[in-house]
Amino acid sequence: MKSERAGHASHTRRTYQRQFRGTFVFDSAQQGAARFAGDEAGYIYTRLGNPTTAELERKMAELEGAAAAAATASGMAAVSSALLANLSQGDHLVASKAVYGCTFSLMTTQLIKFGIEVSLVDFKDLDAISAAITEKTKVLFCETPVNPHLDVFDLDALVSIAKKHGLISIIDNTFMTPLLQQPLAHGVDLVVHSATKYLNGHGDVIAGIICGSDEQIEKIKFETMKDLGGVLSPHDAWLILRGLKTLDVRMERHCDNAEKVVEYLLSHPKVLKVYYPGIEGSYGQYLLGKQMRRGGGVIAFELDADLDLSIEFINSLQLFSIAVSLGDAESLIQHPASMTHATYDKNQREAAGIGENLLRISVGIESVEDLIVDLEQGLAKI
Repeated sequence: MKSERAGHASHTRRTYQRQFRGTFVFDSAQQGAARFAGDEAGYIYTRLGNPTTAELERKMAELEGAAAAAATASGMAAVSSALLANLSQGDHLVASKAVYGCTFSLMTTQLIKFGIEVSLVDFKDLDAISAAITEKTKVLFCETPVNPHLDVFDLDALVSIAKKHGLISIIDNTFMTPLLQQPLAHGVDLVVHSATKYLNGHGDVIAGIICGSDEQIEKIKFETMKDLGGVLSPHDAWLILRGLKTLDVRMERHCDNAEKVVEYLLSHPKVLKVYYPGIEGSYGQYLLGKQMRRGGGVIAFELDADLDLSIEFINSLQLFSIAVSLGDAESLIQHPASMTHATYDKNQREAAGIGENLLRISVGIESVEDLIVDLEQGLAKI
């Protein structure tokens, strides 16, 4: 009887282990060795790969027109992994002078610790980009549209410069999603996303995605992410897979609402300037149809107000939640100079065009008429 109980316990333990997906049970020690050696395909440990995460990677690669993708624990894990996989001590990076605040901090405080030189230039000036490139330059990086003021850059022109100098081009496509823009189709080498945003769409996940060639993604996964450990949990991968089911419908509503809010803001006397890729006569309008399908759901605008009044306006809104991030179903508003881009000092913010009266809103999928009424009552108080 004792022997039977022991055998049953052993069987139960083995069954339980097979169902556990943090690590994966091998049929034999030889099989484990073969998988570690790369002689046999199969899962080993979730930090190295997981079937749920792999399904998300497959779908994102398909959406971006990529050969492969890597899911990461955050958008910043995607950015840092893509950069560190392609930069070593003594290398040089050329990037846009206006980027997300933590990307800026990564470049200006972290990369330099490892002997990587960084030049931040105005990517609207193609001559300035070319002039910044040296024999040590390895990577060209930017966001388009740019966080927070929605500048857009011609991907064909950037790729032409990168290929001329033999550089790896990396584009942050978070604001557009692959439904509105596919940088790889223009010859870009790597695309990164904060999947926290539109890809998830519900504000309940922190995640990132990198899309590119089989060679690049394998390098990122097994030479960088494997050791740094910034991988996505399978549960969060499942939540993003859920979000992707409604991505098309949500993006259409985000864009529809944003276009109507832009129209309203352009007509308001207390708004000095509106930043949005689809504004008539803007460079973004030129790129619509060329590389972007629509302008997206993020808007930036400058108030005819000082810092105190700008903050007062934010606090007076009732339907816009005061929060960083973007791409949620709910509308969000934030103050870039003191929030997402607080890593910039005053001079750096001025150089990047981030003023104290600049606000950024992520237009949600609520009734746009209600959102405009809320903006109206807030602007009336300035």
